Amino acid sequence: MNFKKLFDLTGKIAIITGASKGLGRSYSLALSSAGCLCILIGRNEQQLAKTQAMIRADNGKSMIYRIDLTDRTAMETMVNQLAAKFRHIDILVNNAGYEHTQPFLAADETTYRAIMDINLKSVFFLSQKVARLMAKAKQGKIINIGSLGSYIGLPESAIYCSSKGAINQLTKTMAVELAKYNIQVNEIVPGYFFTEMTQPFFADKTHKKWIESRIPIGRVGECQDLAGPVIFLSSQASDYMTGQSLIVDGGWLSS
Repeated sequence: MNFKKLFDLTGKIAIITGASKGLGRSYSLALSSAGCLCILIGRNEQQLAKTQAMIRADNGKSMIYRIDLTDRTAMETMVNQLAAKFRHIDILVNNAGYEHTQPFLAADETTYRAIMDINLKSVFFLSQKVARLMAKAKQGKIINIGSLGSYIGLPESAIYCSSKGAINQLTKTMAVELAKYNIQVNEIVPGYFFTEMTQPFFADKTHKKWIESRIPIGRVGECQDLAGPVIFLSSQASDYMTGQSLIVDGGWLSS
């Protein structure tokens, strides 16, 4: 093995969902810097263009697809187009997610569907579509994104935690079934990071203090803290690792 190229992703095609901002943007920048052509997926074309401009400024390559992942027809059309253009997809990062807090006793079906459709259903069917291509190529990396809510209950987040707990189990089941095709399926579990989605938690001073008091490393995560994990799970360095959860939380779950 050429250890100098262990983390080299030159020429790889990577799909990153929810690439318009936050952690999805960071995953995209990291994979681009390692040599990937990044396919940026999201619903906000202006925000996707910002991610693309940042990649271009770093001499990276990317393409934009503005679609709603809950629209299966649009999603399948996109994957078909990519397959026709590139003949292979090497990496899929299922980052897109949605949260809307509601007390369990007040949770409604509209919110349930909105969260489950993007956090679980879209991950399931996009992974299935892409994995069929990877199976033909006899290689691939699928990276799902979990949450602290995959492991613990979070107040007023029963729907979100249910969706992320399901992602944990989906990752394991996909890993078992797809191993024979040389497809590795793993999960990154971020702790508390500063993003638009988590901003309300940090706006609440009491909640912010509680979060920070639980982090042994002593600080909230920054987007660049996830660059190494996503490159690792996308590269040949993780070829003997599948069905695993890589927890990046500053020690939060251990405290």
